[in-house]
Amino acid sequence: MRAFVEHRLGLLVLVVAALTGLYGLAYATRPAAPQTHPVAGPRKVPVASVTAVCPGGKGEQVDVYLPGTLSHEDLADEPYVTSGPAGLEAGYLTRATAGAARGLAGVRCTEPAAATWLVGPGPANADLRLHLTNADKAPAQVDVLVYAAEGMVSGDQGIGLEVAPGTHREIDLKTLAPAADVMAVSVTTVFGRVAVAARTTLESGGVDWLPAAAPPATRVVVPGIPGGGGRRELLVAAPGQADAVVRVKAVGEDAEYAMRGRESLDVPAGGVVSLDVTTGLGASSAALELTSSVPIVAGVVITGTGRHPDVAFTAGTASLELGSAVAGNLPGSRLVLTALGGPGKVRVQLVPDEGAAEPAFEVSVPAGRTRSVPLKGKGEFAVVVSPVSGKVYGGRVVEENQKTGLLITAQPLAPARMWTLLPPLDDSPRVVLP
Repeated sequence: MRAFVEHRLGLLVLVVAALTGLYGLAYATRPAAPQTHPVAGPRKVPVASVTAVCPGGKGEQVDVYLPGTLSHEDLADEPYVTSGPAGLEAGYLTRATAGAARGLAGVRCTEPAAATWLVGPGPANADLRLHLTNADKAPAQVDVLVYAAEGMVSGDQGIGLEVAPGTHREIDLKTLAPAADVMAVSVTTVFGRVAVAARTTLESGGVDWLPAAAPPATRVVVPGIPGGGGRRELLVAAPGQADAVVRVKAVGEDAEYAMRGRESLDVPAGGVVSLDVTTGLGASSAALELTSSVPIVAGVVITGTGRHPDVAFTAGTASLELGSAVAGNLPGSRLVLTALGGPGKVRVQLVPDEGAAEPAFEVSVPAGRTRSVPLKGKGEFAVVVSPVSGKVYGGRVVEENQKTGLLITAQPLAPARMWTLLPPLDDSPRVVLP
């Protein structure tokens, strides 16, 4: 027995000695401690090529901007698809002075994407047509979800919609959400890519296209709200699983402030809430800055004045860090620019459809203020906005006075297709570990 115990103790001593030696070797040959580097921000890289898609419109002309030039092409009933180098922009404006479609309506040709968000009035109050175009050579399948005041209301009817290569689908959103007064729409691809657009014709009058809204985020800036008369209605959706408490700040021509009685907004999970901000904004051109406890999507409905009011829409968008361009503009166009977090400055250039581009000019915007900048172009022209300094957000508005009521269209200034931002890369075991 004693020999057995001594044998066991000796074995234990040998194991401890071996482990000690192994640990010492590992310690001596360990790699140097990794150097800590400051976290890099997104990288700005040039875009190689662009594909843009617009819904069809027989008898209309699409405006096509390439750096330094503006041209026009006739539209057919089928969607318009164009490809070109970096900087390509395309879109078109329609104008009707009578009838159910009376109004100015403008649409930006969009790039095929994996996800698109839209915010606006619901099918209970408007004729809403969702256009899905697959410009690629591979099939695509999409899920269309509609959120309303009471939550997600589209059910399974919008799930798994197929769009064959080189084809398009037009969907009456009343078939997905017939009772929705206000809505947010998410179009997400299961596979493939689609270009998305939505045309809205209000039962009360007015027509325009819904601009793509910034994806859900805890901070959203809705720029490009024109001054003047008419109703202004903020729409906020909380598409996640948690309720949102949203703080609302207006940034006008003379001040940035919390609107009395409208300082915050409670949005139930999966719901959409509207807030009348007409009196809060007054007659000032403005932007709305929203901060939320959970990610939200937002937009503003702009109603014109007169016996037959027109309607326009703007939505949350990124700052002009990458610049922006709008291909289709008419006399009566203006920019509505807002600087946040400090003063800002941009460079603006008009490119007519005939002749050389006009000399660029700079626009300074004080911190926490909004400026309305008339564009004195003649005929049809493109407008190019380039960043100079600061964080500036913007929108383009076109207005035309008529005896029966103001015609109006608007769109937020989306990032130009010259550059894109790539997220930073870093060594991490998370890429190989579950």
